[in-house]
Amino acid sequence: MLGSLAIFLIIILGTLLMLIKIFKEYERGVIFRLGRLVAFRGPGLSFVIPFVEKMVRVDLRTLTMNVSPQDVITRDNVSLKIAAVVYFRIVDPNSALTQVEDYLFAVSQLAQTTLRSVCGQAELDQILSQRERINAQIQDIVDAQTAPWGIKIGLVAVKDVDLPQDMQRAMAKQAEAERERRAKVIHAEGEFQASQKLFDAAQILAQQPASFHLRFLQAISQVAIENNHTVILPLPIEVLAAFR
Repeated sequence: MLGSLAIFLIIILGTLLMLIKIFKEYERGVIFRLGRLVAFRGPGLSFVIPFVEKMVRVDLRTLTMNVSPQDVITRDNVSLKIAAVVYFRIVDPNSALTQVEDYLFAVSQLAQTTLRSVCGQAELDQILSQRERINAQIQDIVDAQTAPWGIKIGLVAVKDVDLPQDMQRAMAKQAEAERERRAKVIHAEGEFQASQKLFDAAQILAQQPASFHLRFLQAISQVAIENNHTVILPLPIEVLAAFR
């Protein structure tokens, strides 16, 4: 008698454990009752009828998916390998389970094809310098396709662009040539400004002879300080004419 009662209590306890389901704040339970979809449940405590209802847990937190490197040929015929990362979350658990067989695999494949398509329509310089525009364009396309699945794409970011070795060398040479060009331009601008200042100074000295003589005496004093052995002073022509 006691053994039968213990077995009965164990069966009742097991049934209760099968009935009671606890969902965390970021979880929802999609319920199928005899194969028919009913409203999802959670968060908190819920009850699932054994053998009648089937429950599938769905995580509503933002998920991160790495898009493997894709071979892309840009519009200017440059072969690249481009990798990206996708951030998305489920906003409708029922649609995520009923509208697509495997939403993780579907989002991954859609992101890969969209990445190849968008980057293939852009040039190499645009991919390297306009990443925000490329990311936004990929996000808009993927988000529009996944909306019927109850999935919201939060962000798509191109994270790696692998260039061929010959293209890397060519870009390095181009960058070096650009730096040399800028250095020459800066040097030429400095020479021009210096010559302009010298021209302005020469005009001022030509208008004021006294200033010219003072500048001449200052130069002589500097020469005398540096080399105090012999100093040769030029004489004006007027002095020689007097002796003549």
